[in-house]
Amino acid sequence: MSKIFTKGTTIVSIIFIAIILGIIIYFTFLKNKPPIIPTNINTVPKIEVIGKSTQGRSIEAYNFGNGKTHIAFVGGIHGGYEWNSVLLAYQFIDYLNATTTFIPSNMTISVIPSANPDGVYKVIGREGRFSLADIKSDVSKASGRFNANNIDLNRNFDCNWQATSTWQNKIVSAGTSAFSEPEAKAIRDFVLKYNPTAVIFWHSKSNAVYASECKAGILPETINIMNTYSKASGYKAIKTFDSYAITGDAEGWLASINIPAITVELKTHENIEWAENLAGIKALLNYYRK
Repeated sequence: MSKIFTKGTTIVSIIFIAIILGIIIYFTFLKNKPPIIPTNINTVPKIEVIGKSTQGRSIEAYNFGNGKTHIAFVGGIHGGYEWNSVLLAYQFIDYLNATTTFIPSNMTISVIPSANPDGVYKVIGREGRFSLADIKSDVSKASGRFNANNIDLNRNFDCNWQATSTWQNKIVSAGTSAFSEPEAKAIRDFVLKYNPTAVIFWHSKSNAVYASECKAGILPETINIMNTYSKASGYKAIKTFDSYAITGDAEGWLASINIPAITVELKTHENIEWAENLAGIKALLNYYRK
């Protein structure tokens, strides 16, 4: 009887000690620890400096995923004049960081949020990311359209380039030659390095999606992606921009090297119209998922 009692007491003691140890381990190591969430490699961006601006500011590309179909998005080529296109690009980067299943496995997405950082700095007055609170109401936004050499960067690409071009009813400088400006060179070198499947430029404020074209006209695939983005976002689709003559634009240069490109023009200079553009982006990715 004494042996049975001793054996039972030993078992109870072991169980009791195990419970105590479990409680100690829980409160010491596990309680309040964040859950381990598997990392999706598609949501971890590779941040690449693709060039420097005239004043030495970095031009960055955020690259997500590693699929063969490569879609690139570019904001801010007109700097502080179109600062909302930069905010839209950063909002998209944040969305990609937070949404683990957004990018199809066959795709790579690149976002160049600020293609003209000197023009942004002229209006915002600070380096890097900014918010609506940083916008200065007493600064002429038009002054931030150009780079530090007073060149309209979207007239500095090799599609029907000429030394002067137009913007609305104004004559603007397009540089000393195609790709004379470091910002245009950065976009060119990025494109030639990666040969993206399609490129989307965010601008403001014409409330439309435009196809790109150069001497050979509009690529058939450009019409497809223009209509895809337009239908989902609600921006009207327009094949040719004819409000005034444009030479040396980035989208036209892409058309000349057989890369489909579209220009998405927001409705205003003040809003990013996130819901509309997210719908357009999703439709475009679904189109290329097929």
